[in-house]
Amino acid sequence: MEIAKNTKVAFALVLVVSTLLGAVGQLSFKIGVSSATPIMIALYVLLGFVVYGISTILYFYILGRTHLSWAYSFGGLSYIFTTILALTVLGEGIPLLRWAGVLVIALGVALIGVS
Repeated sequence: MEIAKNTKVAFALVLVVSTLLGAVGQLSFKIGVSSATPIMIALYVLLGFVVYGISTILYFYILGRTHLSWAYSFGGLSYIFTTILALTVLGEGIPLLRWAGVLVIALGVALIGVS
């Protein structure tokens, strides 16, 4: 299955969006289960399912058109996106060693992405 370079770039962008949506779904779940009222829990958890659903549909689209070993590797971006969202939205402290791990993951995803 040989894929043209411009098509591969488009697929990579869709995978990045899919992975980002997955991280937003995680954030929504976290906010939901940390909420004080049942209605907020339900709303945020429902939002998380909707966002995850969209993420999954995008992933299935790409999965039917490219190699699994390439597409699945983009899932590593979820660690990066989730860490950044935890820092910026939730105000979580991220230790330096965790940032080092995120950097290693980013390097790995980049290497696989260009292969």
